[in-house]
Amino acid sequence: MYLKTKVHPNSKKDEVVKKAEDSFEIFVRAKPVEGKANDAALDLLSEHLKVPRSKLRLVRGATSRNKIFEMLD
Repeated sequence: MYLKTKVHPNSKKDEVVKKAEDSFEIFVRAKPVEGKANDAALDLLSEHLKVPRSKLRLVRGATSRNKIFEMLD
């Protein structure tokens, strides 16, 4: 299953907002430097979905705000 996300780095709070069944907006405090915002987004998304982080993988958008994550079985 693919999850479309829009990540807002350098936000005032860490939060996941569900927009649709497979679409989320993720606000992270981490700065977009050296993949720190990607790691923070991955942590928040796994916590929100209640799945281990190892079950999520960044497929597209490593340097973009719009990212696609894959949830592995």
